[in-house]
Amino acid sequence: MAYEAYASLEARGGEKTHIAMLSGEYPPRWGGMGSTVFHLSGALAKMGHKVTIITRSDPKARKDPSLIPKQDGVNVRMVKWAKIPMAFTRSYGRHALKDLLALHKRDPVDAVHVHAPMISWTPKQFAKVRAEIGNVTTSLHGSWLGERDGMVRAAKYGESATWKNPNDLAILLTAKHYAKYERAAVHGSTICVPNSEATKRDFESRYNPPENWRAEVVRWGVDVEMFRPQNHDDEDSQIAHEEMRSRFGQPDELALSGSPETNTPLLLAVGRLAGRKGFRTLLRAMPEIIAENEGVHLVIVGRGHMRKTLLKQAKNLGIQNAITIESGMPFSALAQLFRSADLCVYPSLYEGQGLIPLEAMASGTPCATVDDGPLPEMVDESVGALFEVGNPESLAKEVNLLLANPEKRAAFAEAGRKRVISEYTYDLNAAKYADFYSQ
Repeated sequence: MAYEAYASLEARGGEKTHIAMLSGEYPPRWGGMGSTVFHLSGALAKMGHKVTIITRSDPKARKDPSLIPKQDGVNVRMVKWAKIPMAFTRSYGRHALKDLLALHKRDPVDAVHVHAPMISWTPKQFAKVRAEIGNVTTSLHGSWLGERDGMVRAAKYGESATWKNPNDLAILLTAKHYAKYERAAVHGSTICVPNSEATKRDFESRYNPPENWRAEVVRWGVDVEMFRPQNHDDEDSQIAHEEMRSRFGQPDELALSGSPETNTPLLLAVGRLAGRKGFRTLLRAMPEIIAENEGVHLVIVGRGHMRKTLLKQAKNLGIQNAITIESGMPFSALAQLFRSADLCVYPSLYEGQGLIPLEAMASGTPCATVDDGPLPEMVDESVGALFEVGNPESLAKEVNLLLANPEKRAAFAEAGRKRVISEYTYDLNAAKYADFYSQ
């Protein structure tokens, strides 16, 4: 039996579409998937839909449901799962299916939304849901085989050893086995929704979709209220900026005032400290960046097994005084750091989509990222810069060009924010998904 974290609020009148959304992550599990599911469900509820989230049980949240952020019209249910790398997707999938069918008997579900690959269903399980409930919409956040290939690529470019992280090792060893559940999603869903053209191509090349396969790309949006540009005319906002900039490096007066003309630029990189995020490539680029920008400082924000490795690498390169690694930050502080940075750098070796560049652009901060996978679908030369994946010389060149041109960075900041507002919001995501459910 599922644990109901809190009850849905009263219906606001009229018939509501009841959407059951199955996701392996949901707050307080804040990850890429957890964040998108949280914001998407909230946007759907604001449209008047009723949303039930079925997610993995969290021990702390079971004891203290207040840890789960409340949203009007969104109900959260937690189910059992085996705490075994990769195998949890099957365990969670079985318990989630049982709870979904029980929910449907008591409170009929109109549409089922599955978030792959963190849930593994067989063809029979997909068929059961379609027979007993109906429409199954599956979001494709990326593939296990793609994750595995990212690790292989990381090894090629001298990033961290996979065996240091049990979850990464499990993906490397078992991705081929769990790929069959992704194939089941491709063949068993009413519609699949890849989060990028790159992800769509990935699934098409690996899983031989049927001729009548329905797949429509919808890139995830970001929270444009949390991630917003710096307002230097607001006293409180300016004080927050000065405090953030004072934490890192030795900012000059121009940096503290928010001027792009600063001689002490702040670079920001965000992501899990894992090999396929490309942080060692970024560190290899830093000596060349420092040579042209003596006052530059890099902040890396993320948790993971590579922290000691990265700090040791920085020391060996003689750049330790220009590097700070933050294991984690409150969301409000991270959002401020996005606003206060002069440039975001995202050297990832594999992504299904990659939200960090969008969060930077929404914050009025240009981004330099890899010319590979889904990243060029969001970042181009009108809003940022692209460098060759795994190439520190290419990375340094593009970063130095941007740092040398404050006028261009200011123009990119404005253009990037406009792009996110027009193309990458959760309201737009919700409208698209509501259309899928109705079909």
